[in-house]
Amino acid sequence: MADTKREIERKYEGPPAGGDVPLPDLTDVPGVSGVIDKGVAELDATYYDTADQRLATASLTLRRRTGGDDAGWHLKLPVSEGVRDEIRAPLSDTVPEDLTALVRSRIREAELVPVVRLLSARDIRHLVDASGTLLAEVSVDRVRAERLSGGAGSAEWTEIEVELADDGDPAFLDKVEKKLRKAGIKRSASASKLAKALDDTAPRKPGKAGKAGTTGKVADVSKATTKAAKPEPPDSTPRTAGDHILTYVRAQRDAIVELDPAVRRDVPDSVHRMRVGTRRLRSTFRSYGKILDRTVTDPIGVELKWLAAELGVDRDQEVLTEHLTTALDDLPSDLVTGPVQARLSTWSGARRSGSRQHLIAVLDGKRYLDLLTTLDTLVAGPPLREAASKKPEKVIAKAVRKDFEKVADLVGEALELPPGSERDLAMHDARKKAKRTRYAAEAATPALGGSAADLVKSMKSLQTLLGDHQDSVMVRGALRELATEAHAAGENAFTYGLLYGRAEQRAAAVEAELPGEWEAIEDKGAV
Repeated sequence: MADTKREIERKYEGPPAGGDVPLPDLTDVPGVSGVIDKGVAELDATYYDTADQRLATASLTLRRRTGGDDAGWHLKLPVSEGVRDEIRAPLSDTVPEDLTALVRSRIREAELVPVVRLLSARDIRHLVDASGTLLAEVSVDRVRAERLSGGAGSAEWTEIEVELADDGDPAFLDKVEKKLRKAGIKRSASASKLAKALDDTAPRKPGKAGKAGTTGKVADVSKATTKAAKPEPPDSTPRTAGDHILTYVRAQRDAIVELDPAVRRDVPDSVHRMRVGTRRLRSTFRSYGKILDRTVTDPIGVELKWLAAELGVDRDQEVLTEHLTTALDDLPSDLVTGPVQARLSTWSGARRSGSRQHLIAVLDGKRYLDLLTTLDTLVAGPPLREAASKKPEKVIAKAVRKDFEKVADLVGEALELPPGSERDLAMHDARKKAKRTRYAAEAATPALGGSAADLVKSMKSLQTLLGDHQDSVMVRGALRELATEAHAAGENAFTYGLLYGRAEQRAAAVEAELPGEWEAIEDKGAV
């Protein structure tokens, strides 16, 4: 069973291999009362990746390490600069399935193979406060790297690593760094030992000299290899309409791939965020059909819709249950008659598909992995139409205005209808179109600036208002179902009727607010 540790650390350059590391007196660091020598640990780590280094390209590291007090398998996922989540699994001869699954969106069907072996002599010191509590661990690592695939180079270096203690204040690392910098010790140019090892042991290109401090090898992660793992974005700043839309498409593709491990780990809000990524992509394909050929993107949109539905299997039920629970909690106790809470829990549980395992199976399945590969292919070779080469101010603005006009038509239709199921449906359609227009405006903002950003805010406000109305529709439907079940069981249905009336009042309030809200939005106009 894998467990997770948040790792916050900084790396610093040491002297050339074999040289002494003159660490300053760290007891001078504010808050440090003592420096405890913990001795030297001999570490032996083998790093795994695909043959074309897809994990390294994504700044992920997967290793099997012996020695020290945390022997086992470690997968490190980047969170922000200097911060990574380390997922640990017990020592075994093969890569644990739990960890393989967490990199599935990166490796797809490719095999994980040993790429680098690092042998480190780690001289460890603990910085503690007056009570003996650990503040940070400082280590001096003398490292030897041996290339295991894609070459046969080796390299040696020394580096200093400062890792914050669990639940420590990151500001403490600034204090340590200030002391190190005064001693002439600088931050490492490499983000990790693996990155440096791959750089220093890579095969040398013909006609290029070796890098100082290595064994005559220089960095050469093949451009073709990098593209196979994750297509590189254009080098230039987006200028054409196609450039801008592809930048947005690429960002959503990246978000889906990057959120995959978080969804598998059940990180809060990760499912929702991945679902939003799929919706943004699908909306962009539909809004910008003059830029990206819809004969190519429409089939991809079908797959994105399928993935969004799989991601939302339990989420929609959870949201509905939250609304019902909140509404029930807001009632005075004397207005709750019968086992309402118990029935709500039973009703909700019966409609939960228990889909956690199902969702993981979806993420491991061929259909999902093929979708990711299709998105990579689209980004690498986009199906651009003639309008893609034109200036964004004209093409993108026209697409956004077209979406805005559709929202206007749907809102106008809803306002003309009397209260009832037809108006409910029209307002729901307007909400979906407002969301699509919002995403179109998001994609347009880098090109069009403030007018597009203002439209994003307007559509978000409208989407929220119409979303409140749709929530009321869904809540009322659930309450009718609950009341029917309660009545059949001989229970008092008074409370369900009361909640229904309150939900109906909320819907009426939204409907009353909508004309003014829409008038304000229309006054601002589109881009």
